[in-house]
Amino acid sequence: MPRYKLVVEYDGTPYVGWQFQAVGRSVQQAIEEAILKFSGEALRIQAAGRTDAGVHATHQVVHVDLAKEWRPDTVRDAINAHLKPEPVAVLAATRVGDDFSARMSAIKRHYLFRIVNRRPPVALDANRVWQVHWPLDAEAMHDAAQVLVGKHDFSTFRAAECQAASPVKTLDRLDVERIGDEIRLFASARSFLHHQVRSIAGSLAHVGSGKWTRDDLRAALESRDRARCGPMAPPSGLYLIGVDYRA
Repeated sequence: MPRYKLVVEYDGTPYVGWQFQAVGRSVQQAIEEAILKFSGEALRIQAAGRTDAGVHATHQVVHVDLAKEWRPDTVRDAINAHLKPEPVAVLAATRVGDDFSARMSAIKRHYLFRIVNRRPPVALDANRVWQVHWPLDAEAMHDAAQVLVGKHDFSTFRAAECQAASPVKTLDRLDVERIGDEIRLFASARSFLHHQVRSIAGSLAHVGSGKWTRDDLRAALESRDRARCGPMAPPSGLYLIGVDYRA
């Protein structure tokens, strides 16, 4: 069966998350239904990351096995035609080998967290950012963030329901920058714990507001205690923006 790699973007606002759920509509369900209408096949697709309810993606990666060989652009366009009017789009389709796995072959995942830092309400980016009304110091946030880069036990920033075998992860990048009213947090790692990026974003907001120092963030990390985590940021600001694979 020919295997196809799909690059997908979506607005996660109306969905219960990426993964199929017994109650509520998921992004996975929307794409699988579009594939069924296009190919006549009821298939399960696999993704690089299982984003939570309300989390968005500009570069989610999926693989699917079809019974028939199709031109990649036909696969892309046919799925998109049947996705309307869902806020989901296949940006690219590529024929890949049977050994490719969207999840298991991934060597790095990249996330963006967006904070709009101003008092006036957000009109155009509602449900796509976290709005923080009080002033945040992005430079202090970036400086503190470097405490978390590298290999650590991230139990403090791990959801209670996280199913990862170990809380130890290696964070390759954690950068914070301000562009006008928007603060952007970029995080890269081979894999992440459940709620890790949102938990880190909320804790860095504590630093940016002056409630915490860099040393406070380090102490929270070293405590390995979920109760020491800052407030978890909302899902609306989080985006999966890239997945890397070996050439």
